Amino acid sequence: MKVTVSSWGIYIVHVEDKAKYPGLSRGTLTTQMAVDDYEELLKHYDVHETIGTGGFAKVKLATHLLTGEKVAVKIMDKDSLGDDLPRVKTEIEAMKNLSHQHVCRLYHVIETQKKIFMILEYCPGGELFDYIIAKDRLTEDEARVFFRQIVSAVAYIHSEGYAHRDLKPENLLIDEDHNLKLIDFGLCAKPKGGMDYQLMTCCGSPAYAAPELIQGKAYIGSEADIWSMGVLMYALMCGYLPFDDDNVMVLYKKIMRGKYDIPRWLSPGSVLLLSQMLQVDPKRRISVKHLLNHPWLLQGYNCPVEWYSKCPLGYMDEDCITEMSVYFKHSKSTTSNLICEWLYDHTTATYLLLQAKKSRGKAVRLLRSSVAVEPSVSSFKDLRSRQKLDFDGGNQGDLPYVFGSMEFSDDDLFYEDYTYSSAEQSASKEFSKFRTELNSVDFALATPTKQKTKRSEDKENVDAKVTKTEGPFLLPAPWTPSSKRRAILTTPTENVLVASKDKSCNIKDTPTKKSALANNEVTTAVISPERRCRSVDLDLNQAHIDSAQKKKGTKVFGSLERGLDKVITMLTPSKRKGCARDGPRKLRAHYNVTMTNLLNPDQLLNEITRILPQKNVDYVQKGYILKCKTQSDFGKVTMQFELEVCQLNKPDVVGIRRQRLKGDAWVYKRLVEDILSSCKM
Repeated sequence: MKVTVSSWGIYIVHVEDKAKYPGLSRGTLTTQMAVDDYEELLKHYDVHETIGTGGFAKVKLATHLLTGEKVAVKIMDKDSLGDDLPRVKTEIEAMKNLSHQHVCRLYHVIETQKKIFMILEYCPGGELFDYIIAKDRLTEDEARVFFRQIVSAVAYIHSEGYAHRDLKPENLLIDEDHNLKLIDFGLCAKPKGGMDYQLMTCCGSPAYAAPELIQGKAYIGSEADIWSMGVLMYALMCGYLPFDDDNVMVLYKKIMRGKYDIPRWLSPGSVLLLSQMLQVDPKRRISVKHLLNHPWLLQGYNCPVEWYSKCPLGYMDEDCITEMSVYFKHSKSTTSNLICEWLYDHTTATYLLLQAKKSRGKAVRLLRSSVAVEPSVSSFKDLRSRQKLDFDGGNQGDLPYVFGSMEFSDDDLFYEDYTYSSAEQSASKEFSKFRTELNSVDFALATPTKQKTKRSEDKENVDAKVTKTEGPFLLPAPWTPSSKRRAILTTPTENVLVASKDKSCNIKDTPTKKSALANNEVTTAVISPERRCRSVDLDLNQAHIDSAQKKKGTKVFGSLERGLDKVITMLTPSKRKGCARDGPRKLRAHYNVTMTNLLNPDQLLNEITRILPQKNVDYVQKGYILKCKTQSDFGKVTMQFELEVCQLNKPDVVGIRRQRLKGDAWVYKRLVEDILSSCKM
């Protein structure tokens, strides 16, 4: 056994003999053990339940400690990203340069040796795609409200020199005010020659791709976005796609012909607008400039679409600066200079979240009670309630959603839930005694090794190049049999993300200025381990005993192991048997929930599990949640989704919550509709 001390002064126990300490394999003592990758995140955010998950990313709901504002934390693993790492870099750089009321806001970027955290605006309404499914199709008036917001967002990003290249309902989220927010800029391009510069990369979703992309021709990014907007508008008002087929080659032929059905319920004005956007010849397609004043978009409005930003980059709010300067005891000029760096660190996040509070009519105040305290293990009850969030869903009024177009991992189909024993007080006393013994031992931290790896390059994004000598990401070291062991024993490395700076600030990088900023950097104190989320686990079974320290302190560690045994006995969790709760979750009525005529949730669950095998759907049941997937003839997972039997707040009403996790959105729509229509409910 080896014990080290993290930079927080928290003890980390590394165990070689897995059989001797079985409880440690599930991170029993995560409340006392710092995880370097999550250290910076947990200083500033209270992390809650998972609201989206994917093959290389997971999104968690979190609360910013100083403002009390909810945020979405997109967590990405560098090893899993692989060749997609430059795409993440492109997304981050684009979102740093965009600030618009209909573009999802980036607040904070944290990078560690293994992880990248993007702290983003939280949109509780979920994807526009799910909203369309629930409504079957939107009325023309409602479609117009949404489409004006889409035109506003696209016109803005085009004015900033960006082409999105992946416009679709899955990449538009609905916020708490029922407004749309554009997300997923991983495929965007900022042509080095301006918006008239031709691009070559064929990317995006096939059903939304313009004919020139499919043909492999050079194309203008803004013109391709207009075609995608036409497909999107058709989906809003019809509830299905204008060009669709299971065979990709047949789909491409339909797109290149540009022929689609015109339903009888479409008005002449909407038919005209669709025909102007869905022109096969890009030069005959309507431009964004003309969309702003299009007669169909002006119906019911007395002004053109407002595309300009209501909160432009570089705007300094006097109230927010004053509050931050008072709270952190800096002068207003020092605080203003720190914000003007636009490093997308905690200073940037605090300022932008204060701005968000003010825009919603809330008081511009930082929470005085949010200053973190020294680590302690005196309150296990708070931890215990937080550790249930991953499975229970936290606030039952907030429905989870998939963030953007992430894909779900096969490994996430199987998970276990744990409960803790009731001897919290005894365990606390025993651990205090155990930690007192640890204080008498000298512990050492290993030194991180330098890492070098090859980076790929996006030729179309001149501002987003990643070279061998410079770049915003510290890439993970190549894997070796001992790499996991080294990762646990190393200290956290410095964040090497390169942040964008606002040119309007004109701050010179003088030694005096750098020193002043370093001394006045806005930070918070160490966070209490009770605030940690259950998903922040440390695999303690990969480390090996340091031979030198083993010889030097055999007697000392003997007593430490006995003390550790007592703590493990009290804290080792036991696996829950059966359902994680006595009944289904109680949820609010939501467009993501289908109501049924059945009154018995178990009867409905049995009916769904009877139908799924008939539709060639494999599933894993966990309580009232069914994690489903379909596979191709070659065993490749083509679709993953979740069905959950739930109790609505209305008396005696049982419903089914549905959520797409991976796969084509419209194929998922047809499959779920087929499953639900086959159930006797």
